[in-house]
Amino acid sequence: MGKTQTKKITSIGGSALIEGIMMRGPKKTTVAVRTGEDSIYTEDVNMKFLSASHKFWRLPFIRGISGMIDSMRLSYKCLMLSADKALEAGEIEEEPSKFEKWLDEKVGDKLMKVLMVISSLFGVALAVLLFFFLPTWIFNLAGFFIPAIQDGGEEVRFWQSIAEGILKIVIFLGYILIVSQMSDMKRVFMYHGAEHKAIFCYENDLDLTVENVKKQRRFHPRCGTSFILLMLLVGIVIGLFIPHAPFGITWLRPVIKLALLPLTMGIGYELIKLCGKHDNALTRIIAAPGLWAQRITTKEPDEGMCEIAIAAITAVIPDDGSDIVKNGCC
Repeated sequence: MGKTQTKKITSIGGSALIEGIMMRGPKKTTVAVRTGEDSIYTEDVNMKFLSASHKFWRLPFIRGISGMIDSMRLSYKCLMLSADKALEAGEIEEEPSKFEKWLDEKVGDKLMKVLMVISSLFGVALAVLLFFFLPTWIFNLAGFFIPAIQDGGEEVRFWQSIAEGILKIVIFLGYILIVSQMSDMKRVFMYHGAEHKAIFCYENDLDLTVENVKKQRRFHPRCGTSFILLMLLVGIVIGLFIPHAPFGITWLRPVIKLALLPLTMGIGYELIKLCGKHDNALTRIIAAPGLWAQRITTKEPDEGMCEIAIAAITAVIPDDGSDIVKNGCC
């Protein structure tokens, strides 16, 4: 059997949470969270998906945009659920201070919601700054030392797109390398590995047992890490068609690239779908960078994490086989 070959391909996917895993099947989504040494909490998550609202959102390239939006909304909701359950399970019986009592009485959950909104907006703004404006600014800064860059010709546009793409990949990999050193994130990455292993176990038609799950690979071609890296690579190609300084304004280049983000998402999604459905020389080349990056974002799970993954995926496997995209992998 090939390196990424399985007996069947499922549409079931998931994500790692705080002390848990979310699995999304064709009919329902389930979150499984560790709440004790021998206890697992599971809950089905209901949400109206954009992709189910109209067939327009399921068209090729368009479905990549709706898929990204749906995934972000679902991941946020499931992450908050897992955080609540993990906190409840590890809650320390301690008398709150007078200030904490007053804060809880006056604002309660409202403050947390406001803080979450602010942190989300800050995160989006930081991502735009780091991945769109910073690489362009660094390249333009190099123009003070390399006069050829200031000419802004076709050759400069080519090298600028390459340089910006490399800078984005370095920023992305550097960020996940740094956060991977945090103990809490290490556990999330271990749950990420358990999620992949459980899906591979199911796709190989093996019984969903801890022993079988642990034997599987932890690098999956349909992973979100692969999708992000593919988007960064697609962005390099799109950047080749954007002038160094549109209308003579250098900062317009990252603005145009930001406006073309839906196109980047659409192309990246179609490529990740292609890698998920086929196993040949072309798809292996496309999937290779993402699979390599998963060496950082996935870690070997322990048996307890595999149990969580099994509980999550078992809950979403439909009885009618509607999750099967393809029987046999080629």
